[in-house]
Amino acid sequence: MSNELDFDQLLSKYKADPFTYVDIFSVHTGRVSFKAGVGQEVASAGGEWLQILGTALYEINRERNPRIVNAQVNGIVAHINSELEGQFVEAGVKLMTIKHPLKKKEIIEIILKDVLSLFPAPESAKYFFAIDIQSRIDKKGARAVTIEPGEEILTMSLMKRDTPVFYKGERGVIHSIYFKPGLSVGQGEPLLGVCAPEKLPLIQKIITRVKAEWDSEH
Repeated sequence: MSNELDFDQLLSKYKADPFTYVDIFSVHTGRVSFKAGVGQEVASAGGEWLQILGTALYEINRERNPRIVNAQVNGIVAHINSELEGQFVEAGVKLMTIKHPLKKKEIIEIILKDVLSLFPAPESAKYFFAIDIQSRIDKKGARAVTIEPGEEILTMSLMKRDTPVFYKGERGVIHSIYFKPGLSVGQGEPLLGVCAPEKLPLIQKIITRVKAEWDSEH
């Protein structure tokens, strides 16, 4: 993380290809009919209350009950598994890929996930900060809160049962929070991005540099 050359390589990677590729899967079993084509530009939901639906991507029909699935991200359809047109598929089958142009903020978040120490969700569940941690965040802000190995930092809510979650990792500051209290997080998804206190200036340098270089070139 302290190696400047590694960061240069990381930055050049996103400059060469400032996109992320979002795979779209079947939401449940049913017969698929594609509504978007390769090369088509698609948009996510819009409007003040997201009342304007995203671009229709595909229809899936189960027991004569058709459902249109709309885009959740902006971008261009890069690939479609066209052989599945009109076919019956199981839930979770990859149907298409959308090439999504990354915004500066998204690139910063991706790079930070590469350099921060991520604390993943031990199970698919809802998470809340432990009372003591939440109190410290409320008083000082997350980036002023240092957590120690073995410290109770979260409460995991699963099947109406609350379980304490203890921090496993190096001592550090809570730099990034990737969950929203009360919303489900999948097992293995990052909950927190933790940074050793002495590395905070480097993190700030990364953010400043990405902002400066993207402002000048994008």
